[in-house]
Amino acid sequence: MALRHAVLAALLDEELSGYQVTKAFAAGVANFWHALPQQVYAELAKLEKEGLVAGREVVQEGRPNKRLFRVTGEGLVELESFASTAAKPAFLREDLLVQVQAADHLDADVLIGRLTERYAFAEAKAALFEEQLRRMRGGLEEAEFLLRGASRVGPYLTCRRGRDFERANRDWCRDVMEVLRARQAAGEEA
Repeated sequence: MALRHAVLAALLDEELSGYQVTKAFAAGVANFWHALPQQVYAELAKLEKEGLVAGREVVQEGRPNKRLFRVTGEGLVELESFASTAAKPAFLREDLLVQVQAADHLDADVLIGRLTERYAFAEAKAALFEEQLRRMRGGLEEAEFLLRGASRVGPYLTCRRGRDFERANRDWCRDVMEVLRARQAAGEEA
């Protein structure tokens, strides 16, 4: 996936400024795509030049003017083309996994400290995603929302994937810490 497709997807619901697209990334697609603000602005300029988004200037009083962008018909065709190609599997690259791989040669207490930090991060991030999912559902139960809720279910489903990913990270950290602590205890008994 290229950044272009993530930006086009962020613009599907409404016309947004570059700043709003960046905020949408932080709130909506951060669980599967990361982009710096300058990357988003540069991509919007490229997409506009290629005719995949249209931008317009909005004059503001007492503040700098801003540009709002929307997906064009050509942009929708680009997204459809992207969606019709086979998705490549992602590869996980995480420093903590390298550290755990080397666990037998590292200080277990230090590694447990790193796992504790990652556990807390994953727990907090999963809670943020869960809160975002509750807001998206409004007062509906999940099954009802998925069947008849908002006009677009895609943002909800990707947010749910982020929540589940962080829950899995949290659970994995807990399991690894339990193994390392048990091995420490067994080594002390020997």
